Amino acid sequence: MARPIWTGTLSFGLVAVPVGLYAATEDHSPHFRQLERGTSDRVRNLRVNERTGKEVAYGDIVKGYEVAEGEYVVFEPAELEDLAPGRSRSIEISGFVRFQEVDPIFFDRTYYLGPRGKEYANVYGLLLRAMTETGRAGLATFSMRGKQYLAAVRPEADLLVLQTMHYAEEVRDPHREVDNLPGEVAPREKELATACQLIEALSIDWEPEAYHDTYGEQVRDLVEAKLTGRETVAAAPAPESTNVVDLMDVLQRSLRQAGAGEDSSGQRSVAQPEVAAAKHPPAAKHPPAAKHPPVARDKAAAKNAPAAKKAGAAKRAPAGQDLSALGKTELYRMATEQGIQGRSTMTRDQLRQALEEVARPRRRLRAVS
Repeated sequence: MARPIWTGTLSFGLVAVPVGLYAATEDHSPHFRQLERGTSDRVRNLRVNERTGKEVAYGDIVKGYEVAEGEYVVFEPAELEDLAPGRSRSIEISGFVRFQEVDPIFFDRTYYLGPRGKEYANVYGLLLRAMTETGRAGLATFSMRGKQYLAAVRPEADLLVLQTMHYAEEVRDPHREVDNLPGEVAPREKELATACQLIEALSIDWEPEAYHDTYGEQVRDLVEAKLTGRETVAAAPAPESTNVVDLMDVLQRSLRQAGAGEDSSGQRSVAQPEVAAAKHPPAAKHPPAAKHPPVARDKAAAKNAPAAKKAGAAKRAPAGQDLSALGKTELYRMATEQGIQGRSTMTRDQLRQALEEVARPRRRLRAVS
């Protein structure tokens, strides 16, 4: 079991329960060491006096708060540790709000909040149940590692979750930070209807297991390729910006790519917006499974037995190839030849499934002709 990164007391009113704070997420990103080119010598960051260029020992470093250019108020580390944030061991809930009313931009990091002993399970469970019944989250402040945090404590299934939050003054005004915001936009009705149809055609269920750090996977594939001396694959260029003049054409081609139907000539056709709205009403939660992009089918495909997967891939593979036996580099090359969009961010399984999807309509059309 993981050890808590913070321990203290969670309280509301006169009710208090000892709790521990546990990290809810972990970093799987690839990490690199800095090396001097042409050697395997590591390069380290040192604490250096910028005036003398000499390294400074950690024990000789104090904190300085700049009040004017080159002028500082100096603090010893112990002076800052004596402030309240360094001593706080309490998460005190000051009020309860509806969680849906809090703008997600205020949320920062997520932690699990658990009782520090079985003897506190009843009080912990009472708070969990009461917050679940009322649909409320508790707003609190607490201190950890010399910093005071605003936090939301909310129920999640069978435990409490704490999410640290930004203070209001830390959230920037988008109208001051972002140039060229559109303001009130009045799109043409046909463009709006087609854009809504495209969103419905691309609607999927939220399945977190279907999403992966594709950059990390590409880095690991590149490491493997370099170790084995194989040819490396460059990422595809970013898509070009959409021209306002061609907006309707781009929307229609996007619908065809999403799978909005096929005509007798084998070209996927787009229904008129009025007809499309009837096929994809706004209340529909998600379109048929056939319209889901490859990334959303990973979870369902993983449930099939390996032998069935290979047999299915062999049937649907272009030119009769067994795609399940191919490596990512070869699958990427084939996806490039087929013009599959988004291939540079796909995993090996997603590339294989996208190629199988491309093969299905072609095989069907040849059978009809």
